[in-house]
Amino acid sequence: MSRRVRGLAGALAGLLALAWAGAALALPPVWIVRDKDSEIVLFGSIHVLPPGLDWQPPVLAQALKHADDLWFELPIDGQSQVETANLAIQAGSLPPAQSLFRMLPAADSALMAKVAQDYGISPVLLDRLRPWLAEITVSAGVYRRAGADAGSGVEQTLAATATQAEHKAFETPAEQIAILAQGSDAEQVASLGETLHELVDTPDEYKTLVAAWMAGDMKALDREAVAPLRAASPALFKRLVTDRNIRWTRVLDERMKGHGLTVVVVGVGHLIGPGGVPARLRALGYSVVGP
Repeated sequence: MSRRVRGLAGALAGLLALAWAGAALALPPVWIVRDKDSEIVLFGSIHVLPPGLDWQPPVLAQALKHADDLWFELPIDGQSQVETANLAIQAGSLPPAQSLFRMLPAADSALMAKVAQDYGISPVLLDRLRPWLAEITVSAGVYRRAGADAGSGVEQTLAATATQAEHKAFETPAEQIAILAQGSDAEQVASLGETLHELVDTPDEYKTLVAAWMAGDMKALDREAVAPLRAASPALFKRLVTDRNIRWTRVLDERMKGHGLTVVVVGVGHLIGPGGVPARLRALGYSVVGP
């Protein structure tokens, strides 16, 4: 291990121990993966956040100063954002003769109308969308009402500030949209229905998630970020979470066979529990320190 990586490893370990010293210092979760000459810092993100949150753990800030490469789920740039939006509309629009309100069970259709009214979303727009894109659109309404936006989210913030590291991505916009769009109608309807029920029954769910993330509360994060999808649609959970975790772990395993310091920033739900990326890297024999 080079002197630079060895010294940085000690600094990161010290910062990580400080971050876990007590509830007063609770911060969003970080994992550090090591072998003899490589290190990966894994940070669990919330993609859309209210502005003004002091969320960045010192261990992450320190790692970003020295990172050789910085990995996101998708490329974080204007061209990729436009491409993603265009592909989503192409793949997520229903044929002219179909109606999302008619696709849903009557109770869920009524819930979607209520959610549209509560969150200022056009029901005409929702009616033209496939369930997976309607679910994303409804979630965007929740973020707007909470004063949150992607520009204040983790990825946009770090991409703008961590300019010295080489930026990389696990997926292209086309690959991610394909993952979202390929599920069956029944699978998508079940997931949308779960989200609609959550918004009506527990309207502060997003605030609860952000609070759990800021506190590094792993049990609450599992409950809020992972368990609902796992319960509502196991097949969708496998495709959106488990299968991607497996692919990303393979990429990081190859990266660990090289040398240097890598920072990885992906949705926090991908890092939690026995199926998360940290647990999978630990199972491959790497040292993994984290919550």
